[in-house]
Amino acid sequence: MAKRPCCSSEPNPLGNPRVSKPEQMDHLLEAFLNLYDSSTLSLDLSFNRLLESRGCESDQNQLIERALRLGSALLEAGKRSARKRDSKRNSIAWPLPPDLTTKVFSMLDTQSLCYAAATCSMFHMCVMDPLCYVNIDLTTVVPKVNNAVVSTMVHRAGKVLQSLKLGIVPGPTASPGPSQPSVYTSRTSIDASSFSWNEKKSRQGKESSILTRACLIPLVGDSGAAGALLRRLHLYNIDRMDSTALCAALSACPSLLDLEIVGLHVELRQTLEAVSTNCRLIERLFFESSKTGRDDSLKSPTCVDFVNNCHHLTSLALRGFKLHDHKVRILVKGFRKLKYVDFSTSYSITGSFLRNLGGSSGWNLLEVLILRDCLHLKEIEVARLLTAVLSGDFKLLRHLDISNKEGLASEGDWYDRCYSSSGIPIKQVLEERPSLCLLADFPSEGSFFQPEPMIESDVNTDISLPSQMSSHTSDGSLFMSSSESSYNSDQGSGNEYGRDSQSYIIYEESSDEVDFLAI
Repeated sequence: MAKRPCCSSEPNPLGNPRVSKPEQMDHLLEAFLNLYDSSTLSLDLSFNRLLESRGCESDQNQLIERALRLGSALLEAGKRSARKRDSKRNSIAWPLPPDLTTKVFSMLDTQSLCYAAATCSMFHMCVMDPLCYVNIDLTTVVPKVNNAVVSTMVHRAGKVLQSLKLGIVPGPTASPGPSQPSVYTSRTSIDASSFSWNEKKSRQGKESSILTRACLIPLVGDSGAAGALLRRLHLYNIDRMDSTALCAALSACPSLLDLEIVGLHVELRQTLEAVSTNCRLIERLFFESSKTGRDDSLKSPTCVDFVNNCHHLTSLALRGFKLHDHKVRILVKGFRKLKYVDFSTSYSITGSFLRNLGGSSGWNLLEVLILRDCLHLKEIEVARLLTAVLSGDFKLLRHLDISNKEGLASEGDWYDRCYSSSGIPIKQVLEERPSLCLLADFPSEGSFFQPEPMIESDVNTDISLPSQMSSHTSDGSLFMSSSESSYNSDQGSGNEYGRDSQSYIIYEESSDEVDFLAI
């Protein structure tokens, strides 16, 4: 039997000619493309004959591999050329010049921007302009965004970033009202939108669509360039966010004017300290606790520093925290430009902080006051507030909400709830101030819920502050007088314990892209 020829005995069996001139390549490619109308059978037979002419099996494998590579290269070249031609036709047919197209795209929301970028190469190039990412909104009803998406968008915006919104928000059918809690966990949000957690998890793989504590790192990177001009930061229900990561991000945002935090596992005291230190231009703060009534971390010195450093604040909402009247009084009396105040669902507030505030310089601009569902709010303090309104205080007040689903607390007994408005001059106020929107909804009878009693032994030990807190000075700094300190001795109580000992797990990051990013 004849020996099988050795592959090495035939130098360069495939020839592999190298084309030295572009003209030769063009002629060869043109000749090859002229075979487009040849039948598939004839091409198969020709290729098989070429294979059989190669005596070595390795040479045959190389021939097949080269045919596949050549076919793939021609396919990609054809696709690229088609895209270029389409883009050129689109640019001719599109009525707007590139700069106006970019201006139009900059007005789109972030998800629509991604859809537009996926339509054609011309739109994709326009969308790459940083001006299109001045206002980034990556909020979703179900988890669709991960850290990689946030990082991509923030880096595209660069130094022009002015607004960033992240997290899970309730769907349109479950949109919270002005006084309704908006804290949702990722599971709650998904269930509300007919997506089960297990189904979403199995579809997305290894939790690639979950935001973590690292989602705000792009604001801090590059010496804080992305956060330098940031004006608005809204964070909703990011389960894996913690105080350390949030405070680090706030340290890179000196121009922040609007901060909204809902459902994050962050501490009130640490957050206010970070805002007071780094975000002194802040005008609006909306902070809703993820653990209603359990965050008692706020200290009176923190309130004083917050007031002294943030003179521009006009809107303050602290919802669901365990606040005490003497601390609230420091805040509301210290901010002289306040127009909007919301302490809904806050524990320990009795309403005594409202005494003698209506005519003070700190409250003459107040337009909205919301004390909905403050479980320890006393009926007598509400009556005093409305009496002050009747006497001419709170002249600019146009919206007041004192509704309580558990009724108001009586003066003597916390368990004795008041479900009638007969002891409150609501009718007289509406007659005297017809332009005032007064909400006072109470249940017809008691519920099964029993509010946590407030006992005298719980009076906070930091009510008496140093003499530095005496009054407003000429530079606008807030201090508290000894008479006001004694006034606060009858305020609502509750011990201020240290920082919550709960620890938060740092989860492993995933860099997988998700379908939200269509670019």
